Amino acid sequence: MNVKWRLRMAAAQKEVWTGAELRRLLVERAGHQMSAASVSALLTKQPAQVKLTTLGALCTALDCTPNGPLRMDTTPVEANPKPTKAPKQAASALRGAPCRRCETH
Repeated sequence: MNVKWRLRMAAAQKEVWTGAELRRLLVERAGHQMSAASVSALLTKQPAQVKLTTLGALCTALDCTPNGPLRMDTTPVEANPKPTKAPKQAASALRGAPCRRCETH
């Protein structure tokens, strides 16, 4: 699964160009307070996690759906093939004992 954070693009589509504008909209439209540093981080980096309340507030502020700032590729991936096992060796070969067939090991 591939997830892309596209908050800057979602904001630009609504002609919101700065973090200050987004912070103002978050307070006015969603009643959600965020620090300038938090808004800046969300605009410039892909977060490892986002609270649903924050995502909801961003969508309310930008009048969009979660598909605006968040893009997910849900194409199924192929299961990893099982690794092939090495052929079993005789226990005597593993212990260093002579092989019964050739008596030389």
